[in-house]
Amino acid sequence: MINRRCLLGGVGGGLTGAFAPAWGEVPSAAPRNRPLRVAAASDLKFVLAQLVMQFQQATGIQVEASYGSSGNFARQIRQGLPVDLFMSADESWVHQLVDAGLTQGPGVVYGHGRIALLVPASSPLALDAQLQGLQAQWHTVRKFAIANPEHAPYGRAAQQALQALGLWERVKPKLVLGENIAQTTQFVTTGAAQVGISALSLARAPEVAAQSKHIALPSHLHAPLTQRMVLLKNATPAAAQLFSYLQSEAARKVFARFGFETQK
Repeated sequence: MINRRCLLGGVGGGLTGAFAPAWGEVPSAAPRNRPLRVAAASDLKFVLAQLVMQFQQATGIQVEASYGSSGNFARQIRQGLPVDLFMSADESWVHQLVDAGLTQGPGVVYGHGRIALLVPASSPLALDAQLQGLQAQWHTVRKFAIANPEHAPYGRAAQQALQALGLWERVKPKLVLGENIAQTTQFVTTGAAQVGISALSLARAPEVAAQSKHIALPSHLHAPLTQRMVLLKNATPAAAQLFSYLQSEAARKVFARFGFETQK
């Protein structure tokens, strides 16, 4: 089953005419009555919503995006989940689908993710990149939220960062695991957990920033979060337009605004 599904539509920031020739015209072969289906990592919830609104406004093509853990989506796609485009938070899941012959080519890297220490807006915890403030006030922490490291790339990165800082064994008894990084973030913003490690892309979203405080953690604390997207074998021509747009300079600027490291 898909973890979450929503139709991303409505008005949003438009695109400049410079990109219209590359993907702005709807191919005649693309059925307009069937939205494009995107399976996206949970850290993309807010940035992809903005990008899709821009794409829809320029093309009239509707996009249906589902958000969840990359590992779960990769497994579901292998089992027959009908998807046009898969956007993973860990490129290894894409490589597995490529090796299984389920994709149109190897896909492309759309960004490198970052993690962030996250606390509720009212928290007295002092935030610093080495988590010294957290350690000083550790007695106030009852629950520490991360995504499940078994299938969520941001959960693995969180575990690696805590291990690098020598805090993993101390944190383990207080861990609460989110099914994906969006649920993990919700644990913190609702106060169910006093602190957690989220995706920087979620922490920067206005909807999350209004309910929390965060600090980005150094990228050297964990293995790179290289995020790759790929068109699936039966993707429509219209899906190729979205795939192309997500590699454009306009899209890169949006990704960067949400904390992704991008390159041309």
